[in-house]
Amino acid sequence: MIRVTVWNENLHEQTHKEVQEIYPKGIHVAIAEGIASSEFEVRTATLDQPEHGLTQEVLDQTDVLIWWGHMGHDKVADEIVDRVQMRVWQGMGIIVLHSGHFSKIFKKLMGTSCDLKWREANEKERIWVVDPAHPIAEGLDQYFELEHEEMYGEHFDIPAPDELIFVSWFEGGEVFRSGCTYHRGNGKVFYFRPGHETHPTYYNKNVLKVISNGVKWAAPIHGVRHYYGNHKPLEQIKV
Repeated sequence: MIRVTVWNENLHEQTHKEVQEIYPKGIHVAIAEGIASSEFEVRTATLDQPEHGLTQEVLDQTDVLIWWGHMGHDKVADEIVDRVQMRVWQGMGIIVLHSGHFSKIFKKLMGTSCDLKWREANEKERIWVVDPAHPIAEGLDQYFELEHEEMYGEHFDIPAPDELIFVSWFEGGEVFRSGCTYHRGNGKVFYFRPGHETHPTYYNKNVLKVISNGVKWAAPIHGVRHYYGNHKPLEQIKV
């Protein structure tokens, strides 16, 4: 059983009627319900909870963390960001969605500005599978389309991905590296672009398939360890 925590700042849902109508229970619940399966044990967490819902106990019981943020990047406490980073180094997987590219945790893991070109317009997006043999692309056709999405375009200021799985084309002509993977410490990182809050993207079967596949790929095979191998933490030698 893979233990998944879906984190969402849950601010748009409280302040924008349009988003409330699309995601009445919140983006986090839509994702959690959309990927629900016998293989996953899913919980949710939000910004307004104590410690943003990401206590050490919760993270210790999380194999893969899914992160969605936009309005509240600066509201996330640095202490929590450091805590998440440490868990990734120890082996926890993390999936960063859409505007999460500007989150403190993603920028810290990337070490770059993560700036990009964007246009908040309702454009068709075609998401091309450029690595069909990758586990995250399992079960997908050569491409799928979203009728309305916010445009993200190059240049995307991220390190060269370890693996490039998806490239998006937009109606306005731009392209974007929309599905990238990295390894950080013992953990795996997957960035996936779609998911503007004013569109029902997280009900799309292909998007949910990608996220589910991403969870399976990012999950540590032997669980998240606090130390290497089978050794106990090192003890100080007394002289």
